[in-house]
Parts: sequence; structure tokens; C-alpha cells
Amino acid sequence: MNREEFFSLWSALHGGAQIRGIVKWWLTISYSSARFLQRLHMSPNTVTVCGVVAAALTWLESPGVLAIAWLVFSLACDGIDGTLAIISGKSSRWGATLDASADRIAEAFWVGAFIAVGVSLRVALVIWVAAAIQEYIRARAGGLGLRQIGIVTVAERPMRASALCIALVAHVLDFSWAPGIGFVMAVIQVLSCITVLNFAYQQLNQNVI
Repeated sequence: MNREEFFSLWSALHGGAQIRGIVKWWLTISYSSARFLQRLHMSPNTVTVCGVVAAALTWLESPGVLAIAWLVFSLACDGIDGTLAIISGKSSRWGATLDASADRIAEAFWVGAFIAVGVSLRVALVIWVAAAIQEYIRARAGGLGLRQIGIVTVAERPMRASALCIALVAHVLDFSWAPGIGFVMAVIQVLSCITVLNFAYQQLNQNVI
């Protein structure tokens, strides 16, 4: 499978989501990495589990420098496992379920990392809960037959990880505004959750399935 075929299939699997900007940039990196892992005969589910382990290490190493490296690795695994499943023809319902579950577990560890850099427990939980609700809405709407729920908001997993990464770097550099990153992310995440909820409400009420 070449890159353009992968882009087309990825878009179809994500409700027709447009591939441009940072999404296209990330998918290009993900595709190249997955091709390499495919040659090593690594399974998508193994990559998924590695991502969760890396997320746990992100939390355990926070707020140190190693936490940043583990965070980047965790996010990379999260994108590459799905890409590897697509290009290797090993997509499965169990793999999709494992991936979705792993995402929520990983983000729970990210909450711990946010708290480690000084973000209050309440703000960190708002980020996690709003993100979880956003993804639940997508999953539930998809289960009801809505195929256009692949709307991409400003607060997808790469953005959540980027916010945490910036907060970790700021803490390492001893910047006092590091905890403020968490508050900004919480606001953006809530707005994105509302965006997805409103989109699902409009589409389902119009019976666009």
C-alpha cells in the first residue's frame, strides 16, 4: 500500500476527515515508521501496549526530562499502531477496542504528569473527563450509524500531548507559567468537546447516517 492509498483509507475510516496541515504531516511520519515496523514483523497490538507502558513511564518520570522522551514515544506509538494495522491488513475489532481503551488509560497517566508540573487536580481532571466524553460521543454516535463523526477539533490527542510536553519543558526550564498550560488546555478541551457534541446532535437530529 502506497502513501496516497493509506491517506485515502485513513480518511474513510475517520468519517471522511480531511488530511491537511499537521494531520498530513503526522500521518506521513506515521506511515514511514509503520512501514519500518512492518518489515520487523511487529504486530499493531504490540505497538499499542508499548504506548501505554510509555505513558505510564511519562507519569512516573514527571516532571523530569525523561518524561518528555517517554511522552513523545507514547504519542508516536498511538499513531503508528493504527497505521501499521491498516497497511499490514491486520485491522480487527479487537485491535480497535484495545486501541481505544489504551488511549483512555494513557491519558489517565497524562493527568498524573500534568499534576506533577503543578497543574491542580481539578484542572487536570477537567482535561481528562472532557477528552473522554468527546471520544465517547464519537464512539456512541458511530455505534448509532453516524459516519460523519470524524470531525477534527483543535483538541485531539496530539494537541493534548503537545500541551503536556510544553508544560514539562517549561517546568524543566523553571518557568513559573508551566501550570497555566494545563488551564488553557482545559478550556480548549471543553470547547472541543462541545463542538463534537453539537455536531453529533445536529447530524443525528437530521438523520444523516
